[in-house]
Amino acid sequence: MTGVDLGPQTRIVARLAGAVTDEQLAGATPCPGLAVRNLLGHLLGLSTAFRDAARKQLGPTTDTAPGTTVPDIGPGWREELSVALDELAGAWHEPAAWTGDTRAGGVDLPGAVAGAVAAEELVVHGWDLARATGQDYAPDPAALDAAHGFLRAAADGPDRANAPFGPPVPVPPDAPLLDRTIGLSGRDPDWRP
Repeated sequence: MTGVDLGPQTRIVARLAGAVTDEQLAGATPCPGLAVRNLLGHLLGLSTAFRDAARKQLGPTTDTAPGTTVPDIGPGWREELSVALDELAGAWHEPAAWTGDTRAGGVDLPGAVAGAVAAEELVVHGWDLARATGQDYAPDPAALDAAHGFLRAAADGPDRANAPFGPPVPVPPDAPLLDRTIGLSGRDPDWRP
């Protein structure tokens, strides 16, 4: 493997998802317009899309831009999400996933960048899910570093006005790395339901 091992972070997200109660599915999340059930649906969809991106199996899962529909979950979502997260981690464990070009969200990009985006998605949406459901959250340090690096580059890049996550929320430079990462994603680290 040439990039970050996503296995520890996928296991953290799976643990968070496994603790979600049916009563929490309609609850608010830090993602505007998405309830917990929609966030879980997004996690399921992105896990499948980034699994396929790692395998270079381009098609409907990798061609669909996020936000084209409001994601949702079906009755078997717990097992489906657990399997999809395991498959995502396994696919990115292969060295070939990090090389060459691939596609995710309808965007062509280098494999190494797609892997960093996958880490960012898992870290930030893990935080979203933990905050929305009142769970403790400590992301995998390697995935957090990758997520922060990707978001920092996007915020500092020439196209920062069109950043995919909205304008960064100011966070003190001495704040914990997770708070700074969440701020770069356009979220308020102090968000509560």
